[in-house]
Amino acid sequence: MSDSGKWPSNGSPEDGSGSTEPTISFEKNTPTGPGPVYGAPDPKYSTPTYGTPGVDEQGQFGPPPGTGYPPPSEGSGQYGATQYGGQQYGGPQYGAPQYGGPQYAGGPGYMDPMAPYGRHPVTGEPFSDKQKLTAGLLGILLGAFGAGRFYLNQPGIAVAQIAVTWLTCGIGGIWPLIDGILMLTGSVRDQHGRPLRD
Repeated sequence: MSDSGKWPSNGSPEDGSGSTEPTISFEKNTPTGPGPVYGAPDPKYSTPTYGTPGVDEQGQFGPPPGTGYPPPSEGSGQYGATQYGGQQYGGPQYGAPQYGGPQYAGGPGYMDPMAPYGRHPVTGEPFSDKQKLTAGLLGILLGAFGAGRFYLNQPGIAVAQIAVTWLTCGIGGIWPLIDGILMLTGSVRDQHGRPLRD
């Protein structure tokens, strides 16, 4: 090893020549002065990884497993904990579907596709598109011509009423009269078996 590459504590070379240029030594693990050390890197040294924040070495986003806050315990009173019997209460969530519960006939803005004219309040059957008052008045006033039953799209009964009334010289006209009264009371149904609406 050469002594010419060593510097004394006073900052001048030992040879006393007065030259202040540092010398470079190519010997292994030989410091040449206060500057950087050149040579082969230490095989035990690991290079630090400076990656994107929030991305680990496997390319997974988020904090590494086992870090951060633990999930809140059941009933701890924190946000996210299940409270009040398993339900969470809060304001409306925008963008999420809202379910307001069942709506019944007669409610504002509700129309049942199976019963466009509503449902019977007791039996729940869908109402007919035909009205009691119209069918009853046609049956009483023009029953001899079968008008009430024609209105209900029941031409067979209408033709029978016409035949009975004319073949009995008007005595059979009592049948369409009673039939019209029954239509007014709601005892008669339309051709599909639906109750007449008011």
